[in-house]
Amino acid sequence: MDRLNAVTMIEPPLPKDPALIDKLDMVNDSGQQALCAQDAVVRDTSRSEAMTLDPASPYRGGQDRRAATEQGEVSSDGLPTDPLPPEKRLAMPTQSLRAWSPRDRRRFVAPHRIRAPWLARILVFGGAAALTGYGAWEMYQVVSVSRTTVLQWVLLVLFTINFSWIALAFTSALLGFATLLFARRDRDTLPGALTQRTAVVMPIYNESTARVFSAFAAIRESVEDTGLGEHFDYFILSDTTQPDIWLAEERAFLDLRRRYGNDCRIYYRHRVKNTHRKAGNIADFVTRWGGAYDHMLVLDADSLMTGRCIVRLAHTMENDPDAGIIQSLPMIINRNTLFARVQQFAARVYGPLIAKGLAVWMGKDGNYWGHNAIIRTAAFAAHCGLPDLPGKPPFGGHILSHDFVEAGLIRRAGWTVYMIPEMAGSYEESPPSLIDVAARDRRWCQGNLQHSRVIGARGFTLATRQHFATGIFSYLASPLWLLQLIVGIVLVWQTHYVRPEYFTREFSLFPVWPRFDPERALFLFAVTMGILLAPKFFGLLLMLLTKQERRASGGGIRLVISFVVEIILSALLAPIMMLIQSGAVFQILAGRDTGWQPQRRDDGSIPFRDIVRRHRTHTILGLITGVSAFMIAPSLFGWMSPTIVGLVLAIPISWAAGTLALGLALKRVGLLLTPEETTRPPIAERAGELNADFLRDGFDDADALDVIHRDADVRAWHEMLLPYGFKRHRGQIEADHALALAKLIDAETIEDARAWLKPKERMVVLQDRGMLSMLSKLPTQRQLSAEAA
Repeated sequence: MDRLNAVTMIEPPLPKDPALIDKLDMVNDSGQQALCAQDAVVRDTSRSEAMTLDPASPYRGGQDRRAATEQGEVSSDGLPTDPLPPEKRLAMPTQSLRAWSPRDRRRFVAPHRIRAPWLARILVFGGAAALTGYGAWEMYQVVSVSRTTVLQWVLLVLFTINFSWIALAFTSALLGFATLLFARRDRDTLPGALTQRTAVVMPIYNESTARVFSAFAAIRESVEDTGLGEHFDYFILSDTTQPDIWLAEERAFLDLRRRYGNDCRIYYRHRVKNTHRKAGNIADFVTRWGGAYDHMLVLDADSLMTGRCIVRLAHTMENDPDAGIIQSLPMIINRNTLFARVQQFAARVYGPLIAKGLAVWMGKDGNYWGHNAIIRTAAFAAHCGLPDLPGKPPFGGHILSHDFVEAGLIRRAGWTVYMIPEMAGSYEESPPSLIDVAARDRRWCQGNLQHSRVIGARGFTLATRQHFATGIFSYLASPLWLLQLIVGIVLVWQTHYVRPEYFTREFSLFPVWPRFDPERALFLFAVTMGILLAPKFFGLLLMLLTKQERRASGGGIRLVISFVVEIILSALLAPIMMLIQSGAVFQILAGRDTGWQPQRRDDGSIPFRDIVRRHRTHTILGLITGVSAFMIAPSLFGWMSPTIVGLVLAIPISWAAGTLALGLALKRVGLLLTPEETTRPPIAERAGELNADFLRDGFDDADALDVIHRDADVRAWHEMLLPYGFKRHRGQIEADHALALAKLIDAETIEDARAWLKPKERMVVLQDRGMLSMLSKLPTQRQLSAEAA
């Protein structure tokens, strides 16, 4: 038998034989003797002795579990024996971004339903081009009062690029506004029946267990309430790397199984290694169980969807044989900090018209945002296997923003991708502070810039390439805006302090001296601000015209005041975000990888010293810019005052925006209200109730090693959830594994193990049945003292 079998062999688990302690007592500090002692234990252990529990315990292990599963048995208290359904695999081949033939694209079953909205696209892109041309001409008139200098040409180019971005947003929002103004309201009717099966999957990574499992349970209950719940199974797909959170997830899963009984169809799977992160998590599900389901509905860890919305998405997919992905529009809910409530208000007021505009001109060439969407499983498996990009991160390696690429690949294969923004019942949450948004934005920035290596892939539709370009430019816009400001300051400085050169190499009657047309500049500024703010006014007008939503948002007057508050705070935050995103772009171009940190979702304050550390550079730059602008010209200082104020006050603004007190204070006086806040969706209420239950159970607060040591049932449940069939290869010894084993051998009490084992070593222990058995045999310090006495 190979060495280390006792702690690396997954089946059979180590016995709870008291002789184990005696054998380990004979082991000295030599690792070689320790391994031999472990081998002896395994050789002397029969399979029938693999797990000895109380006869009333609902848990089984080893061979008993497999036999019970094959016979369809359940445990004594009604819990299913196996936490996962039988696998039904799907092949998910890696796709090529270089080699592809049009012959590989399937033919549409209903081509008459897939017509590109060319008129809408002409209006949006043609209108944006016309506006950009007008803005560029006006800017040329501003800078061409006299002979135009190189810097003025640079300013003109930068202005044109930045202006084109806001012009496109304006025309798209205008289309959405016009459509919603005359559109019929969604009837929200349920289908009478479904014929296909859907898996509801939620990938999670080091999340709050109470929050995630309460939302997941509320989603299941809501689907069951539709009367069509038998068509859905539910999977929690964990990539968690923190031992305490991992065990909390398993205990919460056990709680759900006990709560909902034998046929709840809720399953939980934990991956030992989170290869390729979320994309790899979903791919693992598809390749193992995807063959059993016609569709999968992908959630995020902060997602919440009503049963009506889920059932309607499934019905829409069934009735559209060419649909590959159908995206819903999540509304932000449950936010309380000032920053998060501003985001929540903006998403509710402006989001629907922006999303509707996108949905109209994109048509069936839409995009996918990674969650709250339903996907045709077989099509996804056949065409969405993501390749690794050559080279190292940040531009190489696995694809971070996988959703855009998956949409492009499935569209390339001849399946449609589209959004239904008017379908109600799709929700999500947002980060509670500016610093949390910055952390998430850094990862998104890298993912979008990485698309520069994907945008040219063979076979992508023009609309897909436009989606990639939009994502890339959404982050390049910040450094371009920053560069435009710098060029503008230099030009003003040059006008005031650099003497004109009267004698140039070329004959001229006038000096080469940059001059501007101030009246045209003021007019162009007004036009630019109007185009920038117009989508917000469109959203406000739609809310004011809709009686039910107007009242649910606090009434017309409060709605207008909230609108002003949102604009002011957004204007103050904009220059801070400009520098944050510019810094992210520069770091990525310099080759710095972001990694993948779990997102903080709960409301709460960030330590003030962390806020100072993150924003002190912004404040210093704001002070330098303000002083420089005032010294150059007081008028320049006035023009730049919104940017200067936002940067100088970055620390107090970020602190205030991230506090609960200010957000709740505005909520009490009826400001920044949304209809979902005034009348909370029933599913949000139910998720809140379940969250309170999970919090009372205290799963999130428990030490994993302590729970495993003192609770034999939890330990048995955990061992049953561990995968079977894995075996360490000879000669491959991982440092964390060896250290964990050595520390367990040295430990005299459970307190020793808890104190000595580091997080990665704890994960090793929790993944190994042999080490779990060793851990369970350790006495407590009190027991050891009692024996000594």
